[in-house]
Amino acid sequence: MMPCLLALGDGALTLEFGDRIDAGLNAQVMATRDALAALHLIGISDVVPTWRSLTVHFDPLQLDREQLAACLMQTADAPLQESALTTRWQIPVVFGGEFGPDLGAVARTTGHSEDAVVATLCGIDLRVFLIGFLPGFPYLGELPEWLHLPRQKTPRAAVPANSLAIAGAQAAIYPWVSPGGWHLLGRTPVRLFDLADAASPALFAPGDSLRITSISAAEYHRIAAAVAAGEIAPSHWRAP
Repeated sequence: MMPCLLALGDGALTLEFGDRIDAGLNAQVMATRDALAALHLIGISDVVPTWRSLTVHFDPLQLDREQLAACLMQTADAPLQESALTTRWQIPVVFGGEFGPDLGAVARTTGHSEDAVVATLCGIDLRVFLIGFLPGFPYLGELPEWLHLPRQKTPRAAVPANSLAIAGAQAAIYPWVSPGGWHLLGRTPVRLFDLADAASPALFAPGDSLRITSISAAEYHRIAAAVAAGEIAPSHWRAP
């Protein structure tokens, strides 16, 4: 599918690359984002990557629409390469029990052991496709096909903050207490959104990747206390 350019009012353009969740399409989105950033166009106020599209908000009094449209179509052919704008993260998670009440049900439904579910999630690189739904909420993927499960028939009224969950081909981490219908497998002590950091309150950004490491409940509580006390900076979770 050739990239398709759509107008969103007089102050935004969306460049669509496809119509599905796909790592290849998302890589094209991120490459276009990076190529556009390198042009340093005056008048762009926000750039919003998603699974398969890129929306650019701009001031039409500062940046001509046709100029921006031409730049977007040109950068849509940007070569796919590792982005200098992305970060690799290593995030600790405690699985099962009160922290991941759906782990046992997921294991039974998929025909795998709980240990196999945990080992699989800890053994793959999860890509941050986009941030949405809640401030700092990362949509992560892709999961192996045997872990693709529909959302729960009855959503929870309140999912605990920092819960790791899966649904469909994706995983996610809830940064806030929120309603939600995904399957809860564990919880991280890492803070995903911090208003005290005015420049970059969300820990993750689209295009980032992360690896999950399994920790004990005791380690979870130790890290959570250190995070709350300000003893662990967000940069601590960057992968070496």
